[in-house]
Amino acid sequence: MPLFRLVLIALVVEVLVPVTWQCEEAGWHGGAFVRLYLCVSLALQATLMLLLAALAHQSARGTIADVDARKMVAPLLTFNSVTGARMLRVLNHLATWIGPIRSKLQTDARAELLMRGYREFSIVLFNWVLLGLTVFGLFMVFDPLGSVNYGDMQDTPNQVRHHRKVTGLWSRRFRWAFCWLKKDEHGKEAFQQVAALLSALFRSTDLVPSDVVAGCVLLRVRQKRETREMRRIQMLNDEEPIYTTDVNKIFSETPPWMNLKDAFHYLRLSIAVYGWPYVLYRHCFTGFCKLARHLTCCCCRPKNTIVTDDNCCLCHFAGVKYMSKLSADDIMFASFNNHVFELPFCVVMDHEREAIVIAVRGSISLRDIFTDLTAGSENFQAEGVPEDTTAHKGMSMGAAKLLQRLTPVLERAFAQFPHYDLVLTGHSLGAGVAVLAALKLRPKYPHLKVFAFSTPAGLISRDAARYTESFVLTIGVGDDLVMRLSVHSIENLRTKVIQTIHATKLPKYRIMLNGFGYALFGVPARDLESTWRRPEDLEANQSDDASDALLIQSVSTEAALVSRNVFVRRFSTERLFTAGRILHIVRRKRMGIEKKVRTQESTYEMRWACPEDFMELQVMPRMLLDHLPENVYDTLETVLKERQTCRVMHL
Repeated sequence: MPLFRLVLIALVVEVLVPVTWQCEEAGWHGGAFVRLYLCVSLALQATLMLLLAALAHQSARGTIADVDARKMVAPLLTFNSVTGARMLRVLNHLATWIGPIRSKLQTDARAELLMRGYREFSIVLFNWVLLGLTVFGLFMVFDPLGSVNYGDMQDTPNQVRHHRKVTGLWSRRFRWAFCWLKKDEHGKEAFQQVAALLSALFRSTDLVPSDVVAGCVLLRVRQKRETREMRRIQMLNDEEPIYTTDVNKIFSETPPWMNLKDAFHYLRLSIAVYGWPYVLYRHCFTGFCKLARHLTCCCCRPKNTIVTDDNCCLCHFAGVKYMSKLSADDIMFASFNNHVFELPFCVVMDHEREAIVIAVRGSISLRDIFTDLTAGSENFQAEGVPEDTTAHKGMSMGAAKLLQRLTPVLERAFAQFPHYDLVLTGHSLGAGVAVLAALKLRPKYPHLKVFAFSTPAGLISRDAARYTESFVLTIGVGDDLVMRLSVHSIENLRTKVIQTIHATKLPKYRIMLNGFGYALFGVPARDLESTWRRPEDLEANQSDDASDALLIQSVSTEAALVSRNVFVRRFSTERLFTAGRILHIVRRKRMGIEKKVRTQESTYEMRWACPEDFMELQVMPRMLLDHLPENVYDTLETVLKERQTCRVMHL
C-alpha cells in the first residue's frame, strides 16, 4: 500500500503541476503553494518508504528469541509512526488546496479523474481506514501492562495483582468488542471466564501472533519427522498395524447398537440442527431455492407451534426439514434460542428406529464460541457418576439450560410413545452438551444412548469418561483439532512453541517463507532430514551455514524455566478427557504401487482409541477441515459404501 500511494502521488505531481502553471496564467495565484505541498508530500512518502525498508531490514535480523539484534526496531517504529501522522496532516491540508483549482480543470478530464481518485481514496478512505484498523489492532492485541519475567514463576502478590489487571484488560476488550453479548443473562460471566483463561495462557510469555505461527510451522516439521520415524520402527519390528480396514473386526465385540449405519443416520440429524446457515454454506447459489419450499410464513401457520425462537418464516426449521428429510409431524419440538450457555436443539420422533432423538447444535455463532472458551473445570454431579467428577464449565451450564426446556417435552413424548428408546446426538459443542445432558438423564432413562461426533477433548474427568463408555459412541475423523483441544493441550502447545522458538537459528521471515511453501507443496523430505538434528550431531559438526537447515540450539534458560514450571501456571488443575468409546477413522495411506495403480482397497481405516491418544495438539494441514461436519459425513458415507461394495463382490 505505501508503494501504491507513492505511485499515486507521483502521478498527481506529474499531471497537476503543469495545470497549476496554467491556473496562474489565468489569474489564480495559489499554484506555488499547491506545488510545494505536492513536493513535500512526495518527499514524505519517499521517506516513509525508506523508513519501512529500514524497519523491515531490522525486523528480519536475528532469530525470534534474539531481541538484541533488533534493538533499533523500536525507535524506527516510533519515528515511522510520527512521520506517518505528519504525512496524514499534510495530505489533509493538500485536500483544501485541490478544491479551488478543480473548477479550472473542466477541460482536462484526465486530471479531473486523477485528482478525484487521489482525494477520495488516498486521503479520505485509505488513510482513515488504515488508522482505524491500526488503533483497533493495538487495542485488541497488544498488552500495555507488559509481561512478567520468566525467572519469577511463583504466585507472588505482585504476580497475582498483575494477573488480575490482565484479566480485567481482556474483560474490557470483550465488553467493548462484543457489546451486544452483554444483553445475555450470562454474558458478563462468560467474558470474565474467557478473560481469565486468556490471561492465564499468555501469562509469563512475550509472544505475538507471528511468533505463534512460526512456532507452529516448526512443530509441524518436527511432528511429521517423529511420525515418519515411528512408522519406520513399526515396519522394522513387524508390528501389527494399529488401524484396520475390517469394519466387522472393529465392531465384533461391541453392543449391537454401536454400528456405523445408525451412527451415519444420527449424524444427519445432528447436522440438520445447524439450520438454514448450513444449507446456504453447502449450497451457496441454490440454497435459497432448496429452502423455499420448506418455508412457512407467519400468516400461514397456527399460533400454537412446536417451533420457538425462529424467525417469521421459520428459516431454521426449514433447514432442519430439508437436511433431515423429515416432515414437520416427525419433529415434536424445536428450539432455536441461541444465547451464551444456551444452544438450539430439536426433539425428533424416529419411527423407523423407534427412538426419541434429541439433536443438539454445535458451534456456529460468537455466543457458542464463548461457551466453548468457558473452559474451566467445575464440579459435575449426577446420579451414578463417580464422586469428585469435574466437567467443562461452559458445556455443563449448557446441559443444565438444555434440560430446563427439555424435561417437559420428554415427558410428553414418552407419554405418547412409552416403548421408544431415547437417543442424544450432536456434533462438536453439541456432542459435549449431549453427553453431559445424558449423564443427568440416565437415572430416569437407563437405556438411553449417545452418538457423539468430534467431541471436544476437555469435556469430563477420567473416571467419568470410563463410566460413559457403555452408552456413548464417539466418532472422530483424522487430525480433528477440536478432539485434541483442551486447556491442558493448549498450555502444552504454548510451552512447545516457546521451546521451539528459542531453539531455532533461522530468522522469522525464513520460517514464514518455508511455512508458505509447506502449505502449497508439503514438507519436502530434505527438510525432514535436516531440520531437526540431535544435539550430539550439532556438537560434532558446528556449521555457520544455515541456509538449508533449521539448526537447533540447546534449549535456553527461558524455555527451560517455562517447561519446568508449566504445572505451576495451569489454568485448571484438573485434566479433562473425551467421553465415550472412541472410534477414530483416518485416511489410509497408500504405499508403493498403490500410489500409481487404482486398487479396490478401502479409503479409510479405523481403530478403537482411548482418551489419552488425544491429549496433544497436532499441527496438521487438515486439523480444521477434519472437524467440519460435512467431512465427517462424507467419511462415514464412504466407509459404508465401500463396505457395501465389498459385500456385493464377495457374493
